Amino acid sequence: MTHTERKAASSENSMQIDRRRFLGSTGLAAFGITLGISGGGAGIPAAYAQGAAPAAAAPKGPQYLKFPGKNEKLVLLGDKPLVAETPESLLDDDTTPIEKFFIRNNGQLPEETKNPDAWKITIDGEVNNKIEITLGELKSKYKAVTRRIVLECGGNGRGAFSPPARGNQWSNGGVGCAEWTGVPLADVLKSAGLKPSAKYTAHYAADLHLSGDATKPTISRGVRIEKAMDPNTLIVWAMNGQPLPNIHGGPVRLIVPGWPGSASQKWLTRITIRDKEHDGPGMTEFSYRVPIKPMIPGDKGDPANFRILESMPARSVITSPANGAKFAAGTKELKLRGASWAGDLTVKQIDVSTDFGASWQRAKLEKPKNKYDWQRWTASVKLASDGYFEIWTRATDSKGTMQPHQAGFWNPQGYGGNAMHRIAVLVG
Repeated sequence: MTHTERKAASSENSMQIDRRRFLGSTGLAAFGITLGISGGGAGIPAAYAQGAAPAAAAPKGPQYLKFPGKNEKLVLLGDKPLVAETPESLLDDDTTPIEKFFIRNNGQLPEETKNPDAWKITIDGEVNNKIEITLGELKSKYKAVTRRIVLECGGNGRGAFSPPARGNQWSNGGVGCAEWTGVPLADVLKSAGLKPSAKYTAHYAADLHLSGDATKPTISRGVRIEKAMDPNTLIVWAMNGQPLPNIHGGPVRLIVPGWPGSASQKWLTRITIRDKEHDGPGMTEFSYRVPIKPMIPGDKGDPANFRILESMPARSVITSPANGAKFAAGTKELKLRGASWAGDLTVKQIDVSTDFGASWQRAKLEKPKNKYDWQRWTASVKLASDGYFEIWTRATDSKGTMQPHQAGFWNPQGYGGNAMHRIAVLVG
């Protein structure tokens, strides 16, 4: 075999491997249930899907969460700490129900408080007046607001990186959009009186470190003062009109919109204002940080080349139909629904494709209810025949940046992976 032939063969093998990875990772095992197709435990066998590699390993099926009040279809990603994501098809509500909302913990789940209004929060550090306030006092002294805001895990999309990055292998389900009720953090900070030296917040919580060591913060992140003063950064005590559930940080938590969910501290007990960038657990080395200069995928990485992940990247998901759906023979049109969001920015355009990105069709994009709400979208696509189809969706944010075909700018902990969402359907 010549050098040119070897190179071509290598390229073909690489494409086949990428193809198999997609067929497994997007949940096409669902086809095995829907269509009754068997073969190697993988739903559609590799040979059936692409005519190659019958010896490929069968993808492992998902494990489902069993937790009171939670939908039985949430996918369990880890139990120490407890982490579960929401399949894209369960994100079809304008407001994500609590039962469908993803779970991301870093430590042990604290016991539910018996007297929520007695819960105490401290504001200290670079302030003129240290504040110690109960949740009951917070409710009575400040004007409450309700906002529908996206909350997204910083590692959402991590599972698409190659080689694999460290951490829970999220697909697109580390996200939800709830109605949060609380008070702007800015109002409380104004009462405390920020000193000119105030630069950064440091958040602390009541959950216990996985080691059981009460002296170790489980995670302590913070944000620039400018973000803390955003009127949509909230201290909240209600979710979808109900008292904030313990599993979601009740009785009180932060919501820092558009930024990684880890900044939205659950079980909030204290906010310290610092005169420099916070350096608590989850703020240093590679934690919630992305490369300044692109690094070689799989390389060790230099912490000096990393910056803190702030605004999350644009993302669009198809919420209906579900991946693996089967339609009757002769179906010529599919109605699509989805959701999109873009961190601190907005989404200005959604496009969908049924021919692997060879051509694109504009979707109808709805306006958000308020800033930081996600934007729902709809589209209708024509199908020329029966058969197997993949539907792709791509968001473009208000600065003109599009979602990429694959997770790019690899980093050791897999942040910023916002590859296009793809589902597969079968007609006939």
